[in-house]
Amino acid sequence: MNEVAGRRARSGGGASRRAERTAVSFESARFIQRNIPNFEILNEEALQIIEWNAETVLEEIGVNFVENPAALDLWRAAGADVKGERVHIPRGLARKLCATAPSSFTQHARNPDRNVEVGGRNLVLAPVYGPPFVRDAEGGRRYATLEDFQNFVKLGYMSKWLHHSGGTVCEPTDVPVNKRHLDMLLAHMTLSDKPYMGSVTEPSRAEDSVAMSKILFGNDFVDQNTVMTSLININSPLTFDGIMMGALEVYAKANQAAIISPFIVGGAMAPVTVAGTLTQVLAEVLAGVAYSQLIRPGAPVIFGAFVTSIDMNSGAPTFGTPEAAHITYGAGQLARRLGLPYRSGGSFCGSKLPDAQAAYETANSLNMALLAGVNFMLHACGWLEGGLVSSYEKFVMDADQLGTLHHLAQGVMMDTNGQAMDALREVGPGGHFLGCEHTQANFKSAFWRSDLLDYKPFETWAEEGARDTQALAAERVKKQLADYHAPDMDPAKREELEAFVAQRKSEMPDAFI
Repeated sequence: MNEVAGRRARSGGGASRRAERTAVSFESARFIQRNIPNFEILNEEALQIIEWNAETVLEEIGVNFVENPAALDLWRAAGADVKGERVHIPRGLARKLCATAPSSFTQHARNPDRNVEVGGRNLVLAPVYGPPFVRDAEGGRRYATLEDFQNFVKLGYMSKWLHHSGGTVCEPTDVPVNKRHLDMLLAHMTLSDKPYMGSVTEPSRAEDSVAMSKILFGNDFVDQNTVMTSLININSPLTFDGIMMGALEVYAKANQAAIISPFIVGGAMAPVTVAGTLTQVLAEVLAGVAYSQLIRPGAPVIFGAFVTSIDMNSGAPTFGTPEAAHITYGAGQLARRLGLPYRSGGSFCGSKLPDAQAAYETANSLNMALLAGVNFMLHACGWLEGGLVSSYEKFVMDADQLGTLHHLAQGVMMDTNGQAMDALREVGPGGHFLGCEHTQANFKSAFWRSDLLDYKPFETWAEEGARDTQALAAERVKKQLADYHAPDMDPAKREELEAFVAQRKSEMPDAFI
């Protein structure tokens, strides 16, 4: 695969190579490889009970595949009992079908240095997905535009600790619904060289995503490799709609990855108990992953779990709660027992502003996901107001804090340097370690340090305007967007992509619903 990627990188000709040598690049950390144990909250008995109950749900209660006769035919041929649009899956069948899904896969970026490995001990971080609104310190809360979308892609490209460009980082409401996916994909492909996600809002838009990826990477490369991840949400409880399944069918046939993810607010779309919710999550994932393998055995998939709780007084979703942590930890154990990569977590919060509430809830959510063994974390930065808002300031605040996950995941170094016996011998009782040889050799990398937060003395902080974190983040946003330089790209591929987008837009009238 590396040889193929190398040939692809050299395909732009002499002008492309000269441009590559002079292109401005930004430091980007490799995806996280954990050297710490996963936190496992469920014992063997609990896991077996949940697994048994999930298969009971599939067999006795069943799942709905609505507005999709072809899916019903596939299930019937596989041995399921289909009654109307309700599919009853015999015990063991879904798990048997899931066995052909890979335990890990590589998602290729157009810059091979940005490739990510999804699965195993790895953690890939991707930005917020889906909000119709944006917020910044100057303009406040407003509907998102294509310019906002492009700005977030630029910020994601320039964020050191973010490994993935994501998908719908905000919903550009100034572009017709049936055409905006083309502009969004074009932005990911041209403004960043990190991996990206495809469109799922309608099967034809998934087909456009595959077609544009083949322009970018080449037909043969896409046929043989995974270059996209997509988010396939299940309409919990236990319903698989024709639009999402249609998109899944497109991606599975093309060997492109899909996150099969229940979307659950506990108490509204699932039981209020942790075990009951985990049972429903597992049943839905088993059915969704099994269906992807009916389409194409071996198609890459990710076990998804977006689960939060509800405020029983207001009905609003809540984030960073102990119950959400219990479910996230437990779902990770279930995913690993299935042998599938795991998606969960993010910079979740319900706050309206990037304030203390946002910080507390986000910190709880991010650390929980790291310890749960998550392999692909969507919404890792920028999430505000329960996912309704993409925040410029919170995007850079969260992106900065993702560095802590990288360093926590390194674990404790126990080599000779880590043991530091030479430092202990050199300093002895009553001394200090600031000037010792070991400190001088390690001080640059010994401690992680935020590039955003303020560590200055009070007097210096006051003289510089007594700025809070949101003010520092607003300044960071302006600087990063001012410093942005697009990654090098073969001009011929850019022109072909732009022509494809223009052609597809000309073929259909605008639609805003």
